Amino acid sequence: MLNPAQVRAITLDLDDTLWPIMPTLERAEARLQSWLEAQAPATADQGRAPEHRRALRAEVTREHAAHAHDLSHLRREMITLALRRAGDDAALAEPAFEVFFAARQCVECYADALPALQRLAARYPLVSLSNGNADLHRVGLGAHFKAQVSAREAGVAKPDPRIFGLAAEVAGVAPHQVLHIGDDAMLDVLGALDAGMQTVWVNRERQDWVHAPRQPHLTVTDLHELCMVLGLPA
Repeated sequence: MLNPAQVRAITLDLDDTLWPIMPTLERAEARLQSWLEAQAPATADQGRAPEHRRALRAEVTREHAAHAHDLSHLRREMITLALRRAGDDAALAEPAFEVFFAARQCVECYADALPALQRLAARYPLVSLSNGNADLHRVGLGAHFKAQVSAREAGVAKPDPRIFGLAAEVAGVAPHQVLHIGDDAMLDVLGALDAGMQTVWVNRERQDWVHAPRQPHLTVTDLHELCMVLGLPA
């Protein structure tokens, strides 16, 4: 059971907690494809086949396993490989990545996200904790956060306890004083439990919990519900 009196800081997942990630990535992929059609037509032509993109992603993931925690690195390498395989100029990889990355920051938050962030940030220091490569300031939410911790800068990804420990250190509190909020049962909840944190599972899809006997300290279907449990003023 959640103990609000113990909470001194909050760490917060981003993708699929504050906004749905798949529509965001689909828009970014479409924007990249449009740019490639103008700048690297052969690459764009090959990229129209989903199986081609899947094969490139699998190859890059396998060949760059040491960078599995760095999604920006993997995306750059995937674009570079696609350009080379198609016979286009590999020097286009960096501007192509920037096109994708900029579009990846154009998120559409869940309706409850921004009001909840305002309420949470009024009481607690917030630190984002993500395996993804969203940039809070480019997304437009940076003002609500004390800091952001990503797998890329930590060198490890959730559920590794070390990234949770780093986030607690950045927040300036001990791990047991942190409440971690996230949507992924394994990456967020089990990872935070292993790090000694309290946990909130944001279960928007009302899925069954399949990791008994371990349990999140609290399960909610949206962030409004969490704010009410914490007794935050509207």
